Amino acid sequence: MADDDRSPEDDFAELMRQIFGASGTPDPDQLDQLRALGVDPAMMQGIMAQMQQAFRNAPAGGISWDLAKQQALHIANQSDKGVTAGQRGEFDQAFGLATLWLSEATTISELGSTPHALTRGQWVEATLPVWQELAEPVATSIADALTEALRSQAPEEMQQLVQGAGQVMRTLGGSMFATQLGQVLGQLSLQVVSGGDVGIPVMPAGEAAILPQNFADFGRDLEVPEDQLALYLSTRELAHARLFRHARWLRLHVIAQVTEFARGVHVDTDALQDLAGRLDPNDPQELREALESGALLPQHSPAQTSALARLENLLATIEGWVEVVTADAIGRLPSAGRIAEAVRRRRAVGGPAEKALGSLVGLELRPRRMREAAAMWRAVTDAVGVAARDALWDYPDLMPTSDDIDDPSALIARLQARARGEQAPRDEMDDALEALLRGDFESGGEDSGGEDSGDDDPDAGDAAGSGDGPQGPRPV
Repeated sequence: MADDDRSPEDDFAELMRQIFGASGTPDPDQLDQLRALGVDPAMMQGIMAQMQQAFRNAPAGGISWDLAKQQALHIANQSDKGVTAGQRGEFDQAFGLATLWLSEATTISELGSTPHALTRGQWVEATLPVWQELAEPVATSIADALTEALRSQAPEEMQQLVQGAGQVMRTLGGSMFATQLGQVLGQLSLQVVSGGDVGIPVMPAGEAAILPQNFADFGRDLEVPEDQLALYLSTRELAHARLFRHARWLRLHVIAQVTEFARGVHVDTDALQDLAGRLDPNDPQELREALESGALLPQHSPAQTSALARLENLLATIEGWVEVVTADAIGRLPSAGRIAEAVRRRRAVGGPAEKALGSLVGLELRPRRMREAAAMWRAVTDAVGVAARDALWDYPDLMPTSDDIDDPSALIARLQARARGEQAPRDEMDDALEALLRGDFESGGEDSGGEDSGDDDPDAGDAAGSGDGPQGPRPV
């Protein structure tokens, strides 16, 4: 059998044969060798049992996402009370009225699918594919690092045995991560109130949902009428889902930025080796705690810090728009202000499960600049109106930047000039880009002797200066 065709089961079986003999019973010579190396054979058998359990039904990549799903559903379903017909009816009414009010506050069209009430288990089922996509780079890094750390801890005499079980060890690390991720997602399912509650598009595109059981827990201490709270959260959820359905590129944009950050995550091998040296295979709690606390993930690199800043600005831009649109839609509710502040505080602080998820993947999905972004969207709305504001989501290049969040005056000036049919005021980016393009054209003309410079093409100058091409100034 070729090495590439070997499975974790093959590696495990070979290791068992080498240590315990072909019959599966301990080989005396191997046991003496282990004792001479200071390795307890009983402990080795415990490790083997842990490994065998870890890669049972594991996929070729060594990370069992089915295991994560099982763990999450186990926690979610333990206390899941289901959704009653009365709850479905209440939220159907809330979503219906929210749809009407929201259409007065935004030009972004309604959803194509009907919003629905979900149980905790249904939320896990619906969102797990996105969590898997976000966590896979980190899971792979941890699995690889655990394999290398265990190899480095083994004495020279055991390197051949360890090398033969490399895939088994990688599976152990990947399965441990998947188990921990499942536990964190299970805890998160007990807290989230709606599909957009965590700020990123974890629900399938164009779908909106409320979790009635968690909704009741959230509203218990707010001392506001339940129907007003349901209407507010339904409106907010619809605004979030509408935005991602309208700007189809936005979902990929958010996921791409999160995964870009995650791919830069590396495991602190020194901390992992220290942990591996004292790890009790019969009690892996210490490894689980290290995974959940983030102790194995080193400080962010400069590239990750930059990526995190971009992601935080993006999430704040989304959350700020949702907050302003929701406020405009439900302004007639007497308790709107109190509910908005409670939701804003909840999003800013986060719960224990969200913090555990942040430690596990090295990323906290907190819109730290949400208030500033909301103030920007409010200023834009007051200055140019709802339609011009919402048109900024039509294309990625139109989106407000971090500088616009700090000071929206330049963005407003461009939008107002465009509304009057005037040329938009130039900014530093436009000047720099024009200088770059002018330099390219001049050098190209000298190299070609002017034959192919485009001077004889009456459309060449218009194409270069129109700003419609991919290299033109940023459209507004």
